[in-house]
Amino acid sequence: MEPLRAENLIYETGGKHLLGPVNIELDDPGVTMVLGFNGAGKSILLRLLHGMISPSDGKVAWGGRPMSKEIRQRQAMVFQKPVLLRRSAAANVDFALRLRDGTSLPSREELLDRVGLLAMANRPARSLSGGEQQRLALARAMATAPEILFLDEPTANLDPASVLLIEQIVAELNANGTKVIFVSHDIAQAKRMAHDVLFLHKGLLMEHAPAKTFFSRPASEAAQAYLKGELLG
Repeated sequence: MEPLRAENLIYETGGKHLLGPVNIELDDPGVTMVLGFNGAGKSILLRLLHGMISPSDGKVAWGGRPMSKEIRQRQAMVFQKPVLLRRSAAANVDFALRLRDGTSLPSREELLDRVGLLAMANRPARSLSGGEQQRLALARAMATAPEILFLDEPTANLDPASVLLIEQIVAELNANGTKVIFVSHDIAQAKRMAHDVLFLHKGLLMEHAPAKTFFSRPASEAAQAYLKGELLG
């Protein structure tokens, strides 16, 4: 994949320093899990990498090109709480498909089938269960054929069966060439899915390591405490 880089990335708002400086280079197509305590800056980092918000300083580049509308259109993001249109499940996917008009893409039916929602195509999106809504959000993201998919705690508060189904969908996407950057608080999930791990603490990137190394030999005190389930001031 083309390398995604953050250079001296800083984010401040309301007089508060929330992130950085952070330097990252992601050039492996595997699943990158973003871990850390609450308030570590994980969601902010995702939004900066996706260009949803602008850094106070530093820059994000993909393939050597600065963030732009065109680059964002080659990416997609799914949030903890799905953002869905007040329309049917099928209409939500149709809306996303129109954003990539003229590009060879899977059909609406194929996308809904891939996430197990084809039988619910005509149901109002907001009448679906939490897990079903999140799978619809994934189908809508898949409709844009993203080269990078950002996931911000997409399985939080879902039942175990829904969690595993979403993990299977994400793993399939990744296996088919979509780079995945995944924020999670679930250590077991991270162990199942991660190729590498970004660990943030108090707005700083403390570790970027292969998953096997991070989970067996975390280098920082903060990461050691996090993996033990301990609080760290």
